[in-house]
Amino acid sequence: MQRAGRHGRQPPEGGPMENGVGQEPGTPEPLGPAAPRAPRARPRLVFHTQLAHGSPTGRIEGFTNVKELYAKIAEVFNISPTEILFCTLNTHKVDMQKLLGGQIGLEDFIFAHIRGETKEVEVTKTEDALGLTITDNGAGYAFIKRIKEGSIINRLQTVCVGDSIEAINDHTIVGCRHYEVARMLRELPRAQPFTLRLVQPKKAFDMIGQRTRTGKSPGEGRVASGKETLRLRTQGPAMLEEGPSPSEEEAARRVDDLLESYMGIRDSELASTMVEAAKGSPSVAQLAQGLDSVLGEFAFPQEFVAEVWAAVCHPKGDE
Repeated sequence: MQRAGRHGRQPPEGGPMENGVGQEPGTPEPLGPAAPRAPRARPRLVFHTQLAHGSPTGRIEGFTNVKELYAKIAEVFNISPTEILFCTLNTHKVDMQKLLGGQIGLEDFIFAHIRGETKEVEVTKTEDALGLTITDNGAGYAFIKRIKEGSIINRLQTVCVGDSIEAINDHTIVGCRHYEVARMLRELPRAQPFTLRLVQPKKAFDMIGQRTRTGKSPGEGRVASGKETLRLRTQGPAMLEEGPSPSEEEAARRVDDLLESYMGIRDSELASTMVEAAKGSPSVAQLAQGLDSVLGEFAFPQEFVAEVWAAVCHPKGDE
């Protein structure tokens, strides 16, 4: 008797699918280890982008992390990915409040800031702190996110927010994370001059004003509500998820402020990660253990961990 094989049946229209092959309702699963399910198709997300100093509008899709995003932008504008210093969302200005981090809203417009002029600045460290807040683009470039009023760096008119730090005393720091660069600057001896090699973002002509969004065809790039974001990850696929709640955003902001105060860095994605860890930790000691297991390279001081736990679990103003 001839048995009817799986390849001999046509899947009923609209029926369930298993590994791309139709399954009739009620058909028992074959014996043996279950075959792995085919990955669920991800929605097609299309984002619009421009070079911040001026360019036509491009369209990008199919990226899962920052490096792939930069590669897509570079392909559209026929430049090298290493030309991109950082990206901002919904503004072409060097606005550090609009930096692209680990999440992109489905309606966000991406502006890429590329390399401009290189400059060298000699600095004498007369105080322990230079007054710099460092962040990085997730693809090898650390840059200045904030300059403290009245600080050593603030007195140097040639150093600006948005400048990428390419080298310290001719020692290249390209490829270093922001916390590594901040540590190098903190460890420089006092009263001994050192040199920063900086790359500023390419500037637009004065007549280039605020860009406006181009129209989209109905439904294009809109697979869900505007509150959803595409979360980029260093490992694994990008995930479409709901944006953080107002309380989570506020907690992340407090932790980001603590990062700047203690370490001279700002990193909204790191702050969000620490908020999640703190929410699941019933004590400061357990939070310290959790942070050490996943973020040991930061070597957070104990008093910092205590403040993070308090900021997330017992924020001021709560009863």
